[in-house]
Amino acid sequence: MKTLFIDCNDQLARVWASVIRADDPPIDVNRNAFARDAMPLLLKGYDVCIDDHSYMPTELVAQCDALRHIVFLGTGASSYMNVEELQARGVRVHTIKGYGDTAVAEHAVALMLSASRDIARMDRQVRGGEWITREGVQLNGKTLGIVGLGGIGREVMRIGRGLGMAVIAWNRTPQPDAPLVALDDLLARSDVISLHLALTDDTRDFLGAAHVARMKPGVVLVNTARGALVDEAALLEGLRSGHIRHAALDVFHAEPLKPNHPLAAMDNVTLSAHAGFRTLEASQTLLRRAVDIVRGIVGT
Repeated sequence: MKTLFIDCNDQLARVWASVIRADDPPIDVNRNAFARDAMPLLLKGYDVCIDDHSYMPTELVAQCDALRHIVFLGTGASSYMNVEELQARGVRVHTIKGYGDTAVAEHAVALMLSASRDIARMDRQVRGGEWITREGVQLNGKTLGIVGLGGIGREVMRIGRGLGMAVIAWNRTPQPDAPLVALDDLLARSDVISLHLALTDDTRDFLGAAHVARMKPGVVLVNTARGALVDEAALLEGLRSGHIRHAALDVFHAEPLKPNHPLAAMDNVTLSAHAGFRTLEASQTLLRRAVDIVRGIVGT
């Protein structure tokens, strides 16, 4: 069986070299950018594809003559492909969980701190010759609401408590050892809301206009999970009205975010480039697990 790592960028190439072992199965690596329509040609003859974050539409995957496995580098494969359609066509999608819980949690907290103190905005202004000292919000003693208590959400809870925040949470399933409250209660009480849900058909547009209206006025909203968890029109309106004081976003409905997108022009938004999971430590774990998945596939 042949394997191709279809979209290894320069950053990941260095990590790849550090985790690959002499006894690993052969894996070809493509480091060149490619047009989406060229994907079937790249994958011609390959049974297994390792996919960082390239979109893999069903109609193009259907043209890949030998492809039977996609190893997605992360958990959010559904943002880049229709997993059910692919599996119905005999292409199994493998995801990798838990490799970057601490990395993403630390990034969420970094965004929370930056948003609360307007750091990104002041950075832009100082670089542009403006010296404006902006008043921020102190997090000690404030309430942090965590939506989704998986591995990442629990790490955010741990760090938030370390900052002196009161932590409440909402989760889709009971967790007896967690400070769970009803979603409406969380929205109304939280000074900061951090999202940590997987994107599924049930969670798409999980927070809509009615939910934004129930949020505490002046809330800081942090999203390092998936952009499509929040109705974009409702988010924009909440930011324009000031009901949402600040949004700190690592993920978006369409990536990369276009420079002319309304979010890019808002002063009360802090942006990062879907980088929450990008630490050396997390990337090494991620790529090593991907290789081990390939090993399991080709060995069967």
